Amino acid sequence: MSAPHEHGDEAGPYTGSDRRLLAALVITATFMVVEAAGGFLAHSLALIADAGHMLADSASLLLAWFAVRAARRPADERRSYGYERFQVLAALINGVTLLGLSLWIVVEALQRLVSPPEVAGAIMVVIAAIGLAVNAGMFWLLHHGDHEDLNLRAAVLHVLGDLLGSGAAVAAGAVILTTGWMPIDPLLSILVAALILRSAWRLTRESGHILLEGVPGDVTPSALGAAVLDAVPEVRDVHHIHSWSLTGRRPMVTMHARLSEGADSESTLRAIHQALAQRFGLHHVTVQIEFGHCTDGRVTTPVHRRR
Repeated sequence: MSAPHEHGDEAGPYTGSDRRLLAALVITATFMVVEAAGGFLAHSLALIADAGHMLADSASLLLAWFAVRAARRPADERRSYGYERFQVLAALINGVTLLGLSLWIVVEALQRLVSPPEVAGAIMVVIAAIGLAVNAGMFWLLHHGDHEDLNLRAAVLHVLGDLLGSGAAVAAGAVILTTGWMPIDPLLSILVAALILRSAWRLTRESGHILLEGVPGDVTPSALGAAVLDAVPEVRDVHHIHSWSLTGRRPMVTMHARLSEGADSESTLRAIHQALAQRFGLHHVTVQIEFGHCTDGRVTTPVHRRR
């Protein structure tokens, strides 16, 4: 016997995310052209690096926007869970893009440290200051979205990289104007790249974990088995326990529960669901009720038995 569950309308949490992403996309693509032109005119790696971030961001925001739209498509015969996981795939792609872009900036900056070019500090400061204001506005726009959405978090991380890059460019331009010390430009670029590298790695690792059907948080098979045995005395053992996450917000669990002879399957099933909902906040659990030997044959996963 399996627990009934309903998928319902999962689009609700994403309402408004697409509008935020589309607005950020238009702003980013527009200012990217301005900053790239200014970077070449001023010979500033900090500005060019920031424009490079914005180029990657434009593609990433477009991908994120498309992922939000795709997630709203209903389940069909070929996608029984719908298209929500496309958002996790988009987050993984964005994370890998940020890793590659950060490494490129570090390599380019090291080359410029060996032979620093002349940088026009005044042009650099003006364009970077405008970029700082633009990126701050976009960061505020996206940061007030859904924090549990990996896809939106990836977009926020991209914009945060631009924000830090613009701030570094302003600081570098000010130092060049006051002291004429050119190495500050690539040095601050390396600092920004290092900050983004750490967050990009965390995002890539988390989205990869979800795509590999990794266990979400503390919802481990041992913890699930212990919770069921502690809360439901009619259950003799629990096995074939699997936990994974469809997206960052939707943990899912399947398990087999062997009951004592004479136990009522319906009431026990409800008790298992209630225990898992209270302990882990789970609302998408499929439980197969058994009284004798496991219907799937030999059990290869750990069995959690009542002592």
